[in-house]
Amino acid sequence: MALPVWFQRIESAAIAVLVVVAFVRLDFAWWWLIAVFLLWDVSMVGYLASPRVGAISYNVGHSYLGPAALLALTWLAAGDARWPIFVALTWAFHIAVDRLLGYGLKFTDRFTHTHLGEVGKKH
Repeated sequence: MALPVWFQRIESAAIAVLVVVAFVRLDFAWWWLIAVFLLWDVSMVGYLASPRVGAISYNVGHSYLGPAALLALTWLAAGDARWPIFVALTWAFHIAVDRLLGYGLKFTDRFTHTHLGEVGKKH
């Protein structure tokens, strides 16, 4: 496995750990991270249309921009709502674990072609 891929995997592990710590510090039950983990994979539904549509929908659902924007908007609104923080943290946790396992952002030709390499191939 190439050195940059290892760096991204280590970075993903760090993000996952930070999310767990934040989740617990905010008094959310840690098991929610596991319970809702697969819900974020609904973004793969685009693959029913085509690899291109699937890659776009998957990448939108698996980019840190989404949870970061949700956290930023929540912070800027200075409201008391905890649900956006819950959603953003579970979302970021899913992305981090996916990337740690080698499921990177998708290219438009096929599901297995990611920015971290081919899914399922030994490196």
